[in-house]
Amino acid sequence: MTHPIPAPRPSSDPLYRTRPALPRRTPLVGPACPSCSHPSCRRRRAERLPRLGGHLAEYRNEHTLAAAVQARNPHLIIWYGERTGSYWVASSTGLAEVPDAATLDRLFPPVRELW
Repeated sequence: MTHPIPAPRPSSDPLYRTRPALPRRTPLVGPACPSCSHPSCRRRRAERLPRLGGHLAEYRNEHTLAAAVQARNPHLIIWYGERTGSYWVASSTGLAEVPDAATLDRLFPPVRELW
């Protein structure tokens, strides 16, 4: 079996697509943006920050949200995975990954107290 290596598509081919241009950003001051929310920049910033109770200081808001949602739902175990960048929910039915805070709030809305 010998299969030739395919040649790149010529620009005259109807299936030829150019890659979209990346958005212009200001140049980096160091190896990571000082205050942006790009996952790669946050990971780089977290390398230099201290650990607070075993959690990296860069992700304190995510850990606080996970703890607040778990306090409202004591039958679940909820935490934020720093490596995966997502929330994790352990219940009696299994383990589930929640991609972001908006989805977590939609799945477990705050309980409104009635007066």
